[in-house]
Amino acid sequence: MNTTSNLQRILNQGKFAVTAECGPPKSADPEVILKKGALLKGCVDAVNVTDNQTAIVRMSSLAACALLKSAGIEPVLQMVTRDRNRIALQSDILGASALGIHNMLCLSGDHQKFGNMKEGKNVYDLDSIQLIQTVTAMCSKGVFLGEDEKMAVPPKMFVGAAENPFADPFEFRAIRLAKKVAAGAKFIQTQCIYDIAKFKKWMKILRDMGLTEKVYILGGVTPLKGPGMAKYMKNNVAGMDIPDEVIKRMEGTPKEKWREEGIKIAVETIKKLKATQGVAGVHIMAIEWEEAVPMIMEQAGLPPRS
Repeated sequence: MNTTSNLQRILNQGKFAVTAECGPPKSADPEVILKKGALLKGCVDAVNVTDNQTAIVRMSSLAACALLKSAGIEPVLQMVTRDRNRIALQSDILGASALGIHNMLCLSGDHQKFGNMKEGKNVYDLDSIQLIQTVTAMCSKGVFLGEDEKMAVPPKMFVGAAENPFADPFEFRAIRLAKKVAAGAKFIQTQCIYDIAKFKKWMKILRDMGLTEKVYILGGVTPLKGPGMAKYMKNNVAGMDIPDEVIKRMEGTPKEKWREEGIKIAVETIKKLKATQGVAGVHIMAIEWEEAVPMIMEQAGLPPRS
C-alpha cells in the first residue's frame, strides 16, 4: 500500500502546492462536509479539516477527514492538544493512519473561553511542539511516547504545523518555527497574509537560517468578504496584521463588489507569494466560502489538480 500522501509527493517534486480548508458542521450531518469537499475536489492538492475551531463543538476532524477520503479527496487532519491527553492523541493518530489519512497538522488549539463550552476543562497534556515530536517518533521509530518497545505497524504521517509570521515578538517567530522543524515538522501553513512586505522580511530570516531548505512553507491566504470582516480580523484576531491600505481598498469598493474585490486581493497575494523565494505553496482559507476557491485558483493561473 502506498502511504505517501499526495501533498507530500507534490511538495517533494518541487511543484507549487495548494491546500484549502473546510470546517466540519455543528451537527452530525455528513452532507455538509461532503458538499464542501465537492467544491474543492480537483481544485487543490489536499483539504484541511479543522478540529473544533474557535473552541466550538463540531463534528470531529477525524470523522470529517474519513468522509472526505471516501469521496476521493485527500484530507489533512488537524489535531489540537486542547482536548486530548497523550493517550487519546496517539490513539487518534493510529486510527487516522489506519483509515488512510496520511497528512496531519499539529496545533495547540484556541482556548475554550472563546467557544461555546467556556466551563469545559482544557487538557494541554502536550503542547504543539511535543505533539510534533510524538507523531514523528511514532512514524519514524515505531514507538509510543516514553516507550522503547516497537509497535507492529507504525502510522504513516506527513507532519505539519502552523506558524504566524506576524505575532509579537516578531524576532521570535523564526526561532519558534525552527523548534517545530527540529521536532519533525515537514510543512508549515501560515496565518493569513495581507502584509506582504512583513512576510517577505520573515521569509528572508528563514532563508538566512537555512530553514527553507528543511521545511515546506505554504503561505496562508484568506479572501475578504467585505471591510467589516477585515476590521474584525484586524482588531479581534490575535496576531492578525491587515494593513490600513487593504481596509481602505475594501471600504472604497461598492458593496456589491466587495467579494469580487476580496478575491482579487487574494489572487494578487498568491501571485506575490509564488514569486517569493522559499515559498512552496499556498493554503487558502476561504472561511465558509469554499465556492470562492475555484475562482481564486483560476484567476491566479493555478492549474486544476488531478
